[in-house]
Amino acid sequence: MNEELWTKVDKYLVSQLVPADDALSNALTASDAAGLPQINVAPNQGKLLTLLSKMMGATRILEIGTLGGYSTIWLARSLPSNGALISLELEPHHADVARANLENAGLDSLVEILVGPATTSLQELIDDGTEPFDFIFIDADKEGYPEYLALSLLLSRTGTVIVADNVVRDGEVVDANSSDSRVHGVRAFLEQAAANSRLDGTAVQTVGSKGYDGFALLLVTGTSL
Repeated sequence: MNEELWTKVDKYLVSQLVPADDALSNALTASDAAGLPQINVAPNQGKLLTLLSKMMGATRILEIGTLGGYSTIWLARSLPSNGALISLELEPHHADVARANLENAGLDSLVEILVGPATTSLQELIDDGTEPFDFIFIDADKEGYPEYLALSLLLSRTGTVIVADNVVRDGEVVDANSSDSRVHGVRAFLEQAAANSRLDGTAVQTVGSKGYDGFALLLVTGTSL
């Protein structure tokens, strides 16, 4: 078992269940041309986000980490015409690329991209009394995951679903002595999730075209005190 086989299986699954899509393909091409890192979710993972959001009937989505808007497109497509998605991105250049990709996909009216440190944008949303989100996707710097979770909970309601990507780190998540700050961020996030009485959840390992990693799936089961 190796990444070559995982990638081959991913391509087969995508060919069967995730039809080719010009808007998504163009978003990846535009992101590559703009020099963005190739760290977007895989197509079948993007489809999973869409399905999870649709299954719960989400009308308000929060995304932490926009990059070129590839996952943003997947998420926005799950929304009804009166839905809304707020995506947070640190880099202005990434946000510009994402906005163009969303416009090309015909989804720009549903999405607002806030530029700046995610913790600052999250706190501003809290201070503004923003309506709780139904679905939250965290896919940004791993060192920030614990704080992103804490702040996201203040923007959640009972029933909010939180998905956090890249929590296995090639299996290094089990190493408490890792020298990688990203691993420590993910470990702190998972420990924080496990200790919070408002949350029920799990984490799943994945293999595929993006290598060996995984995601956490959390359900908010209570209101904040």
